[in-house]
Amino acid sequence: MTTLNPYLSFKGNCEEAFNFYKSVFGGDFQFIGRYKDVPATDKHNFTTIPDDKIMHISLPISTETILMGCDTASGSPGQEMASGNISLTINTVSKQKADQLFTGLSAGGQVKMPMNETFWEAYFGMLTDKFGIDWMINCESRKNSNAAHSTVKEMI
Repeated sequence: MTTLNPYLSFKGNCEEAFNFYKSVFGGDFQFIGRYKDVPATDKHNFTTIPDDKIMHISLPISTETILMGCDTASGSPGQEMASGNISLTINTVSKQKADQLFTGLSAGGQVKMPMNETFWEAYFGMLTDKFGIDWMINCESRKNSNAAHSTVKEMI
């Protein structure tokens, strides 16, 4: 099975963001590494980032998905912060779970589209969290979910 795990970059507030995500999703961090832990032989690659900042952090949010991230130096080559070009989508099995995640993630952020029934037969909402990350929360209707599974079975 191939999995896709989001990796988020922050400008110095990765630890705060991931503590927030942990409060929303629950669970424990799988790994937390700081720049002070980088071996001396590789330290030259990270001279502009303070030692106490996050080099890598991972938070399992389901059996298939791990949310990962780090702090980057402002202006590091290849580490420019893009905004508005990607959204993280969470599919839930219940409206209750969708509402719980939406409420948690939107705290201090901006609701773009409140959770609501849609014309495409899903319970759906969009938000930008207080760290500038765009999220879409989706709970497909039972009818829509069964149709999707039937289509996949026909393709196999």
